[in-house]
Amino acid sequence: MAQQRMLRFIDVARDMPDKRPADARRADFHEIYAEYADAKAKEQASRCSQCGVPYCQTHCPLHNNIPDWLRLTAEGRLQEAYEISQATNTFPEICGRICPQDRLCEGNCVIEQSGHGTVTIGAVEKYITDTAWEEGWVQPIRPAQERPESVGIIGAGPGGLAAADMLRRRGFQVTVYDRYDRAGGLMTYGIPGFKLEKDVVMRRNAQLEEGGIELVLNCNVGEDISFEEIREKHDAVLIATGVYKSRELGGPGAGLKGIVRALDFLTASNRRGFGDTVPEFESGELNAEGKRVVVIGGGDTAMDCVRTAIREGATSVKCLYRRDRANMPGSQREVENAEEEGVEFVWLTAPKGFTGSDHVTGVRVSKMRLGAPDATGRQSPEEIEGADYTEDADLVIKALGFEPEDLPKLWGQPGLEVTRWGTIKADFASKQTSIPGVFAVGDIVRGASLVVWAIRDGRDAAEAIAAHIDAQKKGASVAAE
Repeated sequence: MAQQRMLRFIDVARDMPDKRPADARRADFHEIYAEYADAKAKEQASRCSQCGVPYCQTHCPLHNNIPDWLRLTAEGRLQEAYEISQATNTFPEICGRICPQDRLCEGNCVIEQSGHGTVTIGAVEKYITDTAWEEGWVQPIRPAQERPESVGIIGAGPGGLAAADMLRRRGFQVTVYDRYDRAGGLMTYGIPGFKLEKDVVMRRNAQLEEGGIELVLNCNVGEDISFEEIREKHDAVLIATGVYKSRELGGPGAGLKGIVRALDFLTASNRRGFGDTVPEFESGELNAEGKRVVVIGGGDTAMDCVRTAIREGATSVKCLYRRDRANMPGSQREVENAEEEGVEFVWLTAPKGFTGSDHVTGVRVSKMRLGAPDATGRQSPEEIEGADYTEDADLVIKALGFEPEDLPKLWGQPGLEVTRWGTIKADFASKQTSIPGVFAVGDIVRGASLVVWAIRDGRDAAEAIAAHIDAQKKGASVAAE
């Protein structure tokens, strides 16, 4: 009987939740997609082909049991669908909103490749978990048994919080240290509200705290507390700081006022959304209102910046990217949304310098063409000689990616080994660093990546840390005998 509710991709077309009109969504920071109604969620879930080798699951970093919770949704068994969904994913309501499904699960859907249009996996995932919150199925963590051992986690982003959740469920005492005044990392301050409304993140933070996880905020490790103090307080330490150091641009005029970092721009906007007073926004330094904005970069952060600038009332917003549309690293869905909202993409262009005496007035742009493939197989951009021009700008936002801070130096830990890229060197399986009892996960290990990969790393680290503490405890017990 259950099977009859599935395999309906032949007679039921793909149908995303309604998208708010571009003119309406330009005026605020609310999420742009409406919620599925129950009947629509069941209908779209029923399109799943329940294939024997689910590529959607294989290409999900968390290996979510996607066909199973799609089938349960189609059958109206939503609470069971939620239980299956959250068994492998600490934050399914967040992944449903911000994962680039077009590059991961949906992009590898079997029926998509057969020409029927992918199952709307992300929208159904969001619907399942939002319903779970509304129905009270999401409960605070209640460990079956408390344990005396404690774990200190540095960084309250998705990796750190995922690890905290899993360790707390095992009964460990967990303390999370973070430099910001709110937990969530980039989910709170880096991702705009039109992709992830902040009450969704704050609700999850509150659930973690209610479950017994201690959040120590406004705490800068190396200044407010030393790394050694954290080590002494806990049986194990997890480093999950992420990467926050922006890649810089050179060239003439690179130091002019009005050239800002993407994260500073996005953080100011998100703080405004919380109702905070942001002097840099009020002064106009990090405010796009009435300005000609140029964003440099082609990833998801660049997409967040251009769409934020539109909402702040920029007179024009252009995005410069050195390759073409087909070779852009950002989500194609996000590019489409940005274009609908009025962003102009200037493909095959790269900044060469900046004009202006004190404040930037323009970007000197080189036109590019794609040449021979590099070591990764991607065509390398080459400058076209004599094709330079100036793009007028009052605000230039650098969205060129992020690099790790020098943690061994900042924390006075020369024994903390790093790679040649500056990321922390950690064992692939155990997540252990060169310092015994200290583990590391997420972007600070793998470099700037996706939230879903940080969640995966955090969950894996929790398993490794629990095994490490158990081994230490067993060793101490044997020694005592």
